[in-house]
Amino acid sequence: MARYTESVCVLCRREGLKLYLKGERCYTPKCPIERRNYPPGQHGQGRKRVTDYGQHLREKQKLRRIYGVMERQFRRYYEKAARHRGITGVALLQMLEMRLDNIVYRLGFGSSRAQARQLVSHGHIAVNGRKVDIPSYQVKPGDVISVREGSRDLDIIKQNLEAAASRGTPAWLELNAEQYQGRVLAVPAREQITDVPVQESLIVEFYSR
Repeated sequence: MARYTESVCVLCRREGLKLYLKGERCYTPKCPIERRNYPPGQHGQGRKRVTDYGQHLREKQKLRRIYGVMERQFRRYYEKAARHRGITGVALLQMLEMRLDNIVYRLGFGSSRAQARQLVSHGHIAVNGRKVDIPSYQVKPGDVISVREGSRDLDIIKQNLEAAASRGTPAWLELNAEQYQGRVLAVPAREQITDVPVQESLIVEFYSR
């Protein structure tokens, strides 16, 4: 499984906003974008002019980085969304939201999507009582996602649940923190995905060139 292994803070600086890729650190003054809110590199502070193509590219890169998806896999998501009935951009967002690693993050078991992906890959998560270690697994409405019995004593999961309590759980998910499990109530509507600051229509235009 290919994955990005360099500094994720550089990605936030490149996009010019917080993508919340490092969990709790992103909510503190230690976040690098608080001190250096300009693109990385020696010419970062001099970059100003953005072409139409550049704007489309940045939206695509931003969404891909938020969910931690590599380019080839992201394009496959887009092609699948393009065949989907309805608005392509919304369908793309919904498929990304229904990834198992994203659901684990949304429920608060992981402090970031990257950490949630690791929890899934290491076999700590079950779907409907069965272990699933594929982060890209597509969850469906009605599925129950839980921390496996032998992993519930992990301090990192307990700390994540405590920290996530103040942020709340999305309306399309139901969390039972005491049982270390949550349920997917529905596929999220676009207006319920409020913390993903992208213009998905520009991503559709990018791939439609």
